[in-house]
Amino acid sequence: MAHNINFNEQTGKRSFFSVKEKAWHGLGQIVEEYPTSKEALQFAGLDFQVEKWPLFAYDPKGLSSDEQHIANRFATVRTDNNTVLGVVGNDYSIVQNTDAFSFFDAIVSGDGMQYETAGALGNGERIFITAKLPGYIKVGSDDFIEKYLFLTTSHDGSGSITAAFTPVRIVCQNTLGAALRNSSNTIKIRHTANVEDRLKEAHKVMGISNKMADELDGIFNQWSKVRITDKEVMKLIQQAMAPSKDVLKSLKTGEELSTVFKNICDNAFMYAMASPTQQTETTKGTLFGAYNAITGYFQNVKEYKDDEAKVKSIIGGTGQLRTQAAFDLCLGYAKDGANALS
Repeated sequence: MAHNINFNEQTGKRSFFSVKEKAWHGLGQIVEEYPTSKEALQFAGLDFQVEKWPLFAYDPKGLSSDEQHIANRFATVRTDNNTVLGVVGNDYSIVQNTDAFSFFDAIVSGDGMQYETAGALGNGERIFITAKLPGYIKVGSDDFIEKYLFLTTSHDGSGSITAAFTPVRIVCQNTLGAALRNSSNTIKIRHTANVEDRLKEAHKVMGISNKMADELDGIFNQWSKVRITDKEVMKLIQQAMAPSKDVLKSLKTGEELSTVFKNICDNAFMYAMASPTQQTETTKGTLFGAYNAITGYFQNVKEYKDDEAKVKSIIGGTGQLRTQAAFDLCLGYAKDGANALS
């Protein structure tokens, strides 16, 4: 799987840093202590500015030397190497990398959050930050889930700032990405440099993450005590992975399913049955293990085009949709048993 981590030709380094442990791609700078936001920007190669430059059109055949100004359209350019990152409209406001870190600093202050990773993808058009919240979720006697905030933003006009709460299971580094009823684990922030808006959204994210952590603690501990058969695990996986109502209907009527869909379900089921992380007291034969098998499939089994595609799937894409479906099915199973899967 391609990593798509930006290579800075001026420094000769990849634009990525991680605290203490290497990422799966083995690239970037590894630091021993949690850095400040200023240090994290430097370690991750994100200490560059982005500007909007006017766009001009010219005759590629060279028959005319005239340049035509393109009204209300601009190129976003990183000023350290003059690389064009994207094309945006007149109303687009650049959110500098330092502003993205300021968003986190508003939460970090006095609350014990620590920067874990940060980096840039492509030519630097997309950046990401992961910071660890204080405390953890404890499932059973020896299964600990740490709490993280993840933020990504772009400089090419492709989207707003996206911030998400993501619990990570220490044992297998499996992103759970749980979605709770009546709340969201992801928010989007428009491109603005207004400090007041940043603080307001920062507090909103913090509130979501704290509420979610408290609810997840109770839910996951309940699920770790609910037994589920292998046959029911497969049925849960199939229903959670179903890409459409037609596939769900085929599952219930016993109609033939596509080979691609069957392979996806088989791979998730194999992860549920064979992964070492699925053999613990809290996961083996439990509803929590069944849920963890689906989140584990998207984090550890499914192949992606590159690292950015993986992030997009898990946060806001297909991975999150299927995880949401699994979460809802598990809530139903905890309440009604196998009837929830009929």
